[in-house]
Amino acid sequence: MNRRLVSAGLVAAFLLLAGGCGESQKVTLHKQGTYEGKLDTPPWDSKDFKGNKAEWEHAITTRANGQNEYVRIGS
Repeated sequence: MNRRLVSAGLVAAFLLLAGGCGESQKVTLHKQGTYEGKLDTPPWDSKDFKGNKAEWEHAITTRANGQNEYVRIGS
């Protein structure tokens, strides 16, 4: 009786573990030369810069210089 209970428990555990192997996944193949994702907008098309690329570039340069330790301390 004890052996039957242990073997039944092992079979039940195996069936539970094997049940996860049946999960299907969607596989998409890449087609050469195509892009199926969302198109990115340029960063200067935001509400802050309103499409002004020169203003955006100036802001990026100013920010980079403000984070550069050599420029900040004047060396």
